[in-house]
Order: sequence, then C-alpha cells, then structure tokens
Amino acid sequence: MTAPIIRTLPELRNLTGQWQRAGERIGVVPTMGALHDGHLSLVAAAKERCERVIVTIFVNPKQFNNPDDLKNYPRTEEADARKLERFDVDALWVPDGDQMYPEHFSTNVSVTGLTDVMEGAKRPGHFDGVATVVTKLFTQTQATDAFFGEKDYQQFLVVRRMALDLDLPITVHPCPTIRDIDGLALSSRNLLLSDRARTTAPRLFEEMEAIAEGVARGEAFETLRAAAEKRLLAAGYTEVEYLSIHAQDDLAPLDAPTRPARLFAAAWLAGVRLIDNIAI
Repeated sequence: MTAPIIRTLPELRNLTGQWQRAGERIGVVPTMGALHDGHLSLVAAAKERCERVIVTIFVNPKQFNNPDDLKNYPRTEEADARKLERFDVDALWVPDGDQMYPEHFSTNVSVTGLTDVMEGAKRPGHFDGVATVVTKLFTQTQATDAFFGEKDYQQFLVVRRMALDLDLPITVHPCPTIRDIDGLALSSRNLLLSDRARTTAPRLFEEMEAIAEGVARGEAFETLRAAAEKRLLAAGYTEVEYLSIHAQDDLAPLDAPTRPARLFAAAWLAGVRLIDNIAI
C-alpha cells in the first residue's frame, strides 16, 4: 500500500495525535531519501517494534559543508515511495525547506564532546545541522522510537546524547550496517560512484578488516594503518581522511582497543566521500 505523503505540519500532527490518543507507539526513520536496503532495514526494525511508522525524507541543507555536495545529493522521492510500499508504512513526512526552516528561524542545537573528532572535526557545523533537524523531526512526528544505522555510528551517538540531554520522550535504536555482497556499506552516496569506482570502493572495508585482524594478532595499529592507507591510495583512492580507533561509548581516541572500540574510516574515491566503521 502506498503511504500518504504529508507535506505540512498540521496534516502530520492530525495523524500523530490520533495515534497518540490510541496509545500506539510511533516509530520514525529519518532519511534524506535515495533509499536503499540499509534504510529499508531500519523501516523493518521500526515495523517490528511500533504500531505506527513514519519515514521522513528531507535533504537537510544545514548539515552540508559543501554547496556542491548539497546540490548533487540524489533526490528520488517517487522511487523512494515505491520502495516503501511493501512495508505498509503509515506516513511519509516530506517537508520542504520553508516548512522545516521558516523565515527568521534562529535556533541551533549543538552537542559537544562527541562531535570533536572524525566527522565533527572534518566537517565543522555538520553535527549542529544533524542535531537541529533531528530534534525537529522528533518533535514534529511525536515519535516514541527512532531508528538509525550504525554505518553513521558517530551520528547515532550524537542523536542519542541529544535526546537524553533534552529529556525527549524517545528511544533511539541502533541498527546494524547493511553491506553489499562485496562488503561495501550501503549509502545513498554510492549512487554517485562511476562503474569503475564502484569496483574499487570495497577496498576500504577490506583494509579495515585487515587492520582489525592485525590488531587482534597484537600488531601495532599505527603500522597497520599506514600500510592500509598506502594500499588504498595505490588502488585509486585519492585521500584517506582518517583511519582511527575510538572507544565505542564516548569516541575517545585509542591506540589499541583496550575497551570496547570501533575502527572508523573516511576516504575519497573519484570525488565521492565514503565513510565506514566496524567493531574492533
């Protein structure tokens, strides 16, 4: 069944008010569209836990540092709606820019600490944009549960921290990264890869697995990292922004996984920025 596409807040509140009065749990899956199987796995998780499910589609200008990146971001609303038909979601919330950020909008939500490293350091202001729009999406949808993929693990931690700090009545659930058969983490940005670049892209995950295996054998992380970066550049990647180990709970930088940790990566391939992370 095709879910109704809601474009104004009064329409949305009319629906969610009915569900709240019925005592139903409302799940929200925030997206920027260009849906793939990773997004759809979040929708499936929401359907399992909640009586009602809202998928949001909004390409948020506040979380883009590069205007060209915003301009080129895939926009596929009709195809996205078709992909959601088999999940029988209850609503698609697709606000336009004026609905989300009306004239004189002046509020910014900022989370410190978790945003000082990796994506926060490389993309100043990015997580302010994420925290601001997600705060609005949570309050607009009146959701009780939200579902985020672990591919953007730092984002998940930032959103969870924001919800806890602001006493928002919502539970933020992490969901496993979904990968293609060759190991590449699914991402909307993968649509921007040329056929040739797409064949090279899985090397990032392969090198991350090699580092994890080396660390497990007791080899020095810095030696493993340098060798992996050299191989990625030789394979066709143009820049490795970071390959680093961070604590899983607070993203403290680590030289070795002395406590539960993850290996994080960001690298450029054929003009497309790819990110990934794995437990280590």
